[in-house]
This record gives sequence, C-alpha cells and structure tokens, in this order.
Amino acid sequence: MTDTSVPAIAAVVPAAGIGKRMQSAVPKQYLKLHGKTVLEHSVAKLRAVSAVNQIWLALAADDPYFDATELTHSDINRVKGGAERMHSVLNALQFIDEHQFPWVLVHDAARPLVRKADIELLITRCLQQGEGGILASPVRDTMKRGACYVAETVSREHLWHALTPQFFPTAMLKAALHDAIQAGVNVTDEASAMEWAGHRVMLVEGHSDNIKITQPADLALAAFYLEQVTE
Repeated sequence: MTDTSVPAIAAVVPAAGIGKRMQSAVPKQYLKLHGKTVLEHSVAKLRAVSAVNQIWLALAADDPYFDATELTHSDINRVKGGAERMHSVLNALQFIDEHQFPWVLVHDAARPLVRKADIELLITRCLQQGEGGILASPVRDTMKRGACYVAETVSREHLWHALTPQFFPTAMLKAALHDAIQAGVNVTDEASAMEWAGHRVMLVEGHSDNIKITQPADLALAAFYLEQVTE
C-alpha cells in the first residue's frame, strides 16, 4: 500500500455509533452486506488505494462485534471512539503523526460503495491545489424548506450533498476539530470544522451512489448497487 508519487496518507473511520435510525439490534456498520459487514466493505475501499498507508478505526470501548470481523491487517489500528463523530475523529488524530502522515482521509463507516477512482480523484485534486476537500454530489431534486408544510422552494443551484471521504492536512484538521469542540461548536463533519476555522474546502464531484446506510431500506439499495459496480 505505498505510492511514492504522493505523500503518505492516513485514514480515519469513525465507527463508534449505534445507528438508532436503522432500527436494528446490531449497529449499522456491522450489518451484513453480501457476506461481509458494512464496515469491512468500507475499509476495503480505503485499503484499495495505494497511497493510504495506515487506517485508524475509532470504535466504542465496549464494542462486542469487531473481533468477529476480518479487519486484523497490520495497517489497521483500533482506537477508542468518542461521544460524537467529531470526538471519535479527534481521538484517532491524536495517534497519527502529522509528519509521517501529513494528510488524512476521513470516511464514514457506513459508506461501503465509495469508488476507488473517486477517492484517488479527491486526493489528486487536493494535492494539486494544496488544500483540503470533500467528495460531493450536486443536488438534482427541487429543494423545499419547511416542517409539515412547504415554507419556500430553495434554488438547487450550487447545492451539494456532502459525501466521504473528506481529505485534509492532518495538523489543520486536528486543530480545527480541537478548537471547535473547545468552543462548543457541534460540527457534523470534518468539512464543517474546517469551514468554521476559516479554511477553504474544495468540492470534488463523486458518484451519487456513494450512499450512507442510515435507514433499513438503504441496506437493500446498497446490496443492489454493489452488484452493479464492478471496479
């Protein structure tokens, strides 16, 4: 898993959540998809990228499911997750040497369909520009704002669905997450922490089938998509 054309890259997968919306006794990252757990599929996509040298999985301290997976490779490290995603990612970043790994990818545990080519495109674009970015998909539907009734129609121009991985300089992301947590800012992804810290975040278009499994129907959809993608 080495590529001398780019700097060594670390990857973080926050996987300490329990996924209440899945209505399952098993956390969504451990649900089975084509014979493997969702987490195993997601991690395999990262391991397929030659520039990714080491992977840190942020897991719940009392996780009873991980040992039954096949994620025992020497390039996979287990660290304690936190109360929220931002805490899990920051915990993992504390173990990553920013000199050995100047850049870090953060990928959702429940996004098993991300394409290797999309990850490589994200890395290439960000390294060319020297700034962080995220995979994203342009909004294609008419957007409405409201609760029980439509309050307004929102222009979809320049609106994107944020995907993962998200890719940033290690030291900058660590500082942004630390400062946001200290300030009591609830950031929902790494990009929002970087935005809050005043950094630009590049949008790199990825495939829209890079879905996040959050609802029961998503698992069936992911199984279907997995059959279609042959990369």
